[in-house]
Amino acid sequence: APGRRGYSGAGAAEFLHRSIVPTMHYQKSLPRLPVPKLEDTIKRYLNAQRPLLNDEQFRKTEELAHAFEKGIGRELHEQLVAQDNQNKHTSYITGPWFDMYLKAREPILLNFNPFMSFNPDPKPEYNDQLIRATNMTVSAIRFMKTFRAGYLEPEVFHLNPEKSDTEIFKKIIRFVPSSLSWFGAYMVNAYPLDMSQYFRLFNSTRIPKPNKDELYTDEKAKHLLVLRNGNFYVFDVLDRDGNMLKPSEIQAHLKYILSDNSPAPAFPLGYLTSENRDTWASLRKNLLDNGNAEALQKVDSAIFCLTLDDFPIKDLVHLSHTMLHGDGANRWYDKSFSLIITKDGTAGINFEHSWGDGVAVLRFQNEVFKDSTTTPAISPQSQPASVDSSRAVQKLDFKLNDALKAGITKAKQTFDATVESLSLNMIQFQEGGKELLKQKKVSPDAVAQLAFQMAFLRQYDQTVATYESCSTAAFKHGRTETIRPASVHTKKCSEAFVKGLSKHSTEELQNLIMECSKYHGRLTKEAAMGQGFDRHLFSLRYLALSKGLPLPQFYQDQAYARLNHNIISTSTLVSPSVQLGGFGPVVADGFGVGYQVQDDWIGCNVSSYPARNGKEYLQCIHKSLEDIFNVLKGKKIGS
Repeated sequence: APGRRGYSGAGAAEFLHRSIVPTMHYQKSLPRLPVPKLEDTIKRYLNAQRPLLNDEQFRKTEELAHAFEKGIGRELHEQLVAQDNQNKHTSYITGPWFDMYLKAREPILLNFNPFMSFNPDPKPEYNDQLIRATNMTVSAIRFMKTFRAGYLEPEVFHLNPEKSDTEIFKKIIRFVPSSLSWFGAYMVNAYPLDMSQYFRLFNSTRIPKPNKDELYTDEKAKHLLVLRNGNFYVFDVLDRDGNMLKPSEIQAHLKYILSDNSPAPAFPLGYLTSENRDTWASLRKNLLDNGNAEALQKVDSAIFCLTLDDFPIKDLVHLSHTMLHGDGANRWYDKSFSLIITKDGTAGINFEHSWGDGVAVLRFQNEVFKDSTTTPAISPQSQPASVDSSRAVQKLDFKLNDALKAGITKAKQTFDATVESLSLNMIQFQEGGKELLKQKKVSPDAVAQLAFQMAFLRQYDQTVATYESCSTAAFKHGRTETIRPASVHTKKCSEAFVKGLSKHSTEELQNLIMECSKYHGRLTKEAAMGQGFDRHLFSLRYLALSKGLPLPQFYQDQAYARLNHNIISTSTLVSPSVQLGGFGPVVADGFGVGYQVQDDWIGCNVSSYPARNGKEYLQCIHKSLEDIFNVLKGKKIGS
């Protein structure tokens, strides 16, 4: 409707929607993340260790674990519980987890920042770079304004949407006080999720400091940061009353930037954000001392970073490389997120991971995709406003001395070498997906994870530490918990498929798959309920070190180190707006596996360094999926 697009002072077009339930309505009454019982944690830890160790190693690890449970572990656990009871406004993992991210000194590029790419706009003519950049920028600002006004629909996981995702339920629940609202939702099987991370989406950045970085947010800033060809531009997208600029003006400013033919800088500053954090911290101090404080302030406080690349996307592998790392010159990895749009209108998000997890970014991505494709602010026929963009748009200039130039040159060399050594490969398994697996009553996620185990066994003849990320956003200030997909069940099943086919009937193989599915389902449920073991053990270790205690023997066990050297690191997401997601390996001899199980296909995106062969691993995954699906269909398979 034309009325909806009237950009009046408080026109509807300033917001995505107006939820009748306030955005933060449930936040106060969210349940707290439980500290698991120590004996449960030790039991779960030993279950995860069992498939990775021989009998001799396992006996030693078991002894250390039980000694820890009876001794220093018990004391630390009681201190953790007492500390948690004194901090009811947050969760026990919040402090240690922020510290883990912010104290890490290795580059955030590839080690921490993941990406998620958008599906193309269903209307092809809207995938033009300028049109899509304008529409997505407008939708992103509308998301921000909707969130800040308290109009964004609260994030709720509905187990029974017919009852809870209804107007009538919302009309009732909004009158239930915030301190009780969670219980009202729980009564109809709906689980409100923590939204404490959302404010950091905007006007935020990670600032490098010696030993520990800082998160910085300045909600007063009204400008957008745009990167193109290694040059930095800023312009205001909100007026002094906080109203959004007309889309035709945003279009005009972006068009101006896209047609600016300034040469690329000889020393592109963006490379510095891919450096070791201490190195970057001292170079940043040099930048500030050299008269760049104002320019850096503009970068740090910008609403978000819009990155415009001057090339089209060739294929999905090129897409992954572009969104995961790009060329280093036209990137600023420290911003809470960057919206990257290439010459052909392909779009994606690269985000810094310390401030938040996939849940908040995915909600933002879903809303921006839906809004920019169903009610786009401008169309291919729209004319940019006749405004003087040369006055509105400011190109940032940085003053560089010899030390800074040398620092940028070295950062570029490191960047080039690292990216050169990174391989990205992908497959789409087309012979089935979620629908068939649900028919056969097995968990789709369990089958994907089983295939990763089976494939690694086929390729390297071993079972290794594996990590699957699980959100604990159902709790106040929850972050993530680890699911440990490598189990005695997956090992037994994988060995049967890879080494012992002749010894097993199809029915026996089906039963082995069922066992894996049941056990994986249990692990997933435990993790989502805050009943994993990884975060608990991590917090106890953090507590010991923060108290200046010597590191308990338990943590000095080689097996503990090996379990936390995650050779197979995995994460999944399925969303109508996301084409694909991915991240770098978390260890030099590891795989980073981003995957999605769709209704009738399964996609995998694997990253690796020279120590591992990702292409071959994917072939083994494909073969494993084929075998599993054939067995579930009752077919006999040959080796």
